Amino acid sequence: MIRPLRLMLAAALALVVQATPTLAAGPFEDWAAVVVAGDWHAHSGGPSEAFDNARRDVSRALTGMGFTSANVRQFSVRPERYKDTRPLKSDPKAIYEALSEVAGRATGGCLVYFSSHGAPQGVVVDQNLLAPALLGAILDRTCANRPTIVVISACFSGVFIPELAQPNRMILTAARPDRTSFGCGESDKYPYFDDCFLQSAGAAHDFPELATLAQACVAARELKEGMQPPSEPQVWIGAALRPMLPLYTFELHTAASR
Repeated sequence: MIRPLRLMLAAALALVVQATPTLAAGPFEDWAAVVVAGDWHAHSGGPSEAFDNARRDVSRALTGMGFTSANVRQFSVRPERYKDTRPLKSDPKAIYEALSEVAGRATGGCLVYFSSHGAPQGVVVDQNLLAPALLGAILDRTCANRPTIVVISACFSGVFIPELAQPNRMILTAARPDRTSFGCGESDKYPYFDDCFLQSAGAAHDFPELATLAQACVAARELKEGMQPPSEPQVWIGAALRPMLPLYTFELHTAASR
């Protein structure tokens, strides 16, 4: 009787295993991500938490979209202040090394997000100005031809598009090359663009939709606050990546549809 009972139990277990659905890995589970707060000063020169608030909450939003938290690296100019999120020190070399390390094992794609002040020559990263050509070289060496999304929340950040534009990349910037962005005051929780990115992340299904929603959100916020001239966030999507992006659906919507 023991042997038939074991056979019956084995057969029942096999049926349970067959009936259990296999959940596919999310599209961003194997992506590397770097989120950088590049400054801690308001436009007035006083202290501001806006960039670090954006860094913290954008990183959290990425995990909600389906990014693996172990593959997300955060950077702050004052990392010692934020022991809960344990960011690394913002520095171009450190950013390159971290992205290289994470992308070496998370090979599905790359996302890089900067929140900082900007100039026509690039984005502020602590005492450095990270130029578009240098960021392009970093991405070429770490992410190569993988799907790559670059988000730059800074004044004049549209200057990055001509240098970074590649068929495998999507680039979303907070402003035109010749415009400032807004919301970097001492009392601002986030810059306007980062606030709109976060709001849009909860409503969008994918990055193209997020970009469209963020553009509309920024325009409405600037109109409400009377900010002129409008920053006009820019979007550029490479030809090779464009047909693929609808397949990269955010996890919060994928989970809701199961």
